[in-house]
Amino acid sequence: MISIYCRNHHNTIHGLCAQCSDLKEYAKTRLDRCVFGQQKPTCNKCPVHCYKPEQKRMMREVMVYAGPRMLLKHPVLAIRHLYHETKQVPELPKQNVSNRYIRRQSPKT
Repeated sequence: MISIYCRNHHNTIHGLCAQCSDLKEYAKTRLDRCVFGQQKPTCNKCPVHCYKPEQKRMMREVMVYAGPRMLLKHPVLAIRHLYHETKQVPELPKQNVSNRYIRRQSPKT
């Protein structure tokens, strides 16, 4: 989503601009530290608001713009995201669960 937004708003051809790259890294960090771990709900249904206000505003802007365009660029990912929005929000875990170990084990693409 960030790539779609950056390409159309910041006129980048390959990769991301510095601002969008920072937002992507911030989002990865927040995902790694999510208290729900692999059971994380979509952000608009999540009871824990982990983004700082400025990054939250920027990410919302990205999602509003890129969300509908995801159906054309990445239809499977868009449908998967819509499916995850229908799932119920899990209860808060008693201990903090990290996704970091999973991200380290997966091969880089």
